[in-house]
Amino acid sequence: MNDYPQPPEWVRGRLGEGLVIPAHPLALTRHRTLDERRQRALTRYYLAAGAGGLAVGVHTTQFAIRDPRHGLLGPVLELAARTAVEAVGSSGRPAVLIAGICGPTAQAAREARLARALGYHAGLLSLGALRDAPERALLAHCRAVAREIPLVGFYLQPAVGGRVLPFGFWRRFAEIENVVAIKIAPFNRYQTLDVIRAVAEAGRDDIALYTGNDDTIVTDLLTPFRFRVGSAMIERRIVGGLLGHWAVWTRKAVELHRACRRVARGAGRRVPPDLLRLGAAVTDANAALFDAAHGFAGCIAGLHEILRRQGLTAGRWCLDTRETLSAGQSDEIDRVCGAYPELNDDDFVRAHRDAWLG
Repeated sequence: MNDYPQPPEWVRGRLGEGLVIPAHPLALTRHRTLDERRQRALTRYYLAAGAGGLAVGVHTTQFAIRDPRHGLLGPVLELAARTAVEAVGSSGRPAVLIAGICGPTAQAAREARLARALGYHAGLLSLGALRDAPERALLAHCRAVAREIPLVGFYLQPAVGGRVLPFGFWRRFAEIENVVAIKIAPFNRYQTLDVIRAVAEAGRDDIALYTGNDDTIVTDLLTPFRFRVGSAMIERRIVGGLLGHWAVWTRKAVELHRACRRVARGAGRRVPPDLLRLGAAVTDANAALFDAAHGFAGCIAGLHEILRRQGLTAGRWCLDTRETLSAGQSDEIDRVCGAYPELNDDDFVRAHRDAWLG
């Protein structure tokens, strides 16, 4: 147990309550350098909107920040952590800070040490660099990183760089002492069930379950998952989301999350049809923002486009010049913005943007 650093008790408590955790984008200038003013504004926006945590250095932050040509991993992690401490947020409680961690074991361990030194409470561990490694090697990798920082597991869909991770992997992963949460994002109901059942069978009610399934956010938050474990029937809930989708229109995401949690906590409470309708609207909007029609090629640029329209970022530039909107994606974004005005928080942003940029 001493080999595995534990987070502060309040971190497990807050994760278990259920949080909105946006995957933090990267604000760039037209010269594709870090726009610190707007990067800080984004952090302030998320916390003012009611987000309970931030995920930084993840896919939405762009993996290219690790490229030595840019050298942005440390500066971006540090800037977000410092800004989050200064701007506690609407709840008055500190944010749970989660750092994205990737690469082979040596790189991942270095990133974990850096994140922990900067005040991050946990690391979201991507296994994309070990796509062909056997299960035993994957678990050894996870344990090595866990000795540097508490872990948030990550089931990433194979379509965007993940791999199939069977029930047996997740059952053993759940035995790592300082796993605090798992982001479930395979975009696959069978694989989603594998993770939840594994955690239930491990008896780990201290591992919080978070959705990353952008195509079924509301359903994930509303569903009671029940499994027979020995002679007992165990129910687990997905309590929050760690989502790139929640990097835009965050104020409305917080309201939606609260509505879902009220229903989930109410014994025998029926799910309002309007909440299911809103769930379908969220999925349709996500398809446009994340460019599902083109295999998610424009997912980062799609989020940047919303932030640009709101005046939070100056443009939709990415470090990789090839990352931009796909053909027809702007029209799709126009369509969903017009079809679902109830999803945007433009008025909230407009009222506070100048202060966040100050």
